[in-house]
Amino acid sequence: MRPYHILSPLYSAPDRGMKERSMKLNRTLFTTGVILALACVSGSAASMDIMSRDPYAGAIVIDAASGDVLFEDEPDARAYPASVTKLMVLLLILDAIDADHLTLHDPVRVTAKSSTIGGSQVYLKDNEVFSVDEMLYALMVQSANDAAVALAIHYMGSKEVFVDLMNKRAQRIGMKDTGFHSVHGLPPGRGQLPDVSSPRDIAKLCRELLKKPDALRYTSTWRRPFRTEAVEPFLMENHNNLLKTMEGCDGLKTGFFWAAGFSIAVTAVDEDHRAIAVVLGAKSQRVRDKEAEKMLKEGLKKLGSNSASTSPASSR
Repeated sequence: MRPYHILSPLYSAPDRGMKERSMKLNRTLFTTGVILALACVSGSAASMDIMSRDPYAGAIVIDAASGDVLFEDEPDARAYPASVTKLMVLLLILDAIDADHLTLHDPVRVTAKSSTIGGSQVYLKDNEVFSVDEMLYALMVQSANDAAVALAIHYMGSKEVFVDLMNKRAQRIGMKDTGFHSVHGLPPGRGQLPDVSSPRDIAKLCRELLKKPDALRYTSTWRRPFRTEAVEPFLMENHNNLLKTMEGCDGLKTGFFWAAGFSIAVTAVDEDHRAIAVVLGAKSQRVRDKEAEKMLKEGLKKLGSNSASTSPASSR
């Protein structure tokens, strides 16, 4: 919290007693202000370590095809993934569809637990019904926390059981530094633990997710209306700026809250090559996007040069 100055009343030549009383009042007001500010934050969130760094906590770029590391800088740094957590929700729902446990057309009925979530949302209301397909767009385009909860409850009956499934899936793909405690990545409430992961683990998650044909359909969409039958549909807009500004960028997810910093898991394609970049805990959105774009371009350039050096023509 940045210090601030309390302006004293205007009066001339105060005596020592008045000055001491004024200083005491200022200290009291400052202390009260700090207490009130902290009271606005939950007990767990107020005590969270700040994971963001300058320029970031950690980063990695991998070849999407082979998983080979193209660049790394503190790739095993533990950080709060924030809404990047939702990529695991997408993976599990697409797993369920592949296993015929769900279909994209299945109706998802909103419960009270889904309709009372804060943060980024599509403002679901109790007993509203949307298809799995619509909910997945809300999850990825709007980064809707309420959609994440609705999907988890629809598929597994409760958030807690779904989170357990998230951690089991993470173990299966070798995410050794990851622990999920929510379906949305929000800061933890009182008595709860934060979601934790690393750039290397998130890259593994992205690589697994990109094996699903539908993954890019949801994560590459820039704008899409929600509640299309309404007089004024809710217009969802993706938080991944690189979809607009970087040629070849076609998906995945961003995340942010104050203690986590700005994070992104992003992918781009160039001719026959695809790279995945993960930046966790950047100090600002601008730095996050700049670093991720630079890493992706360098990664794709390296893949292209490696391919050229091993081609039959180059070995003659």
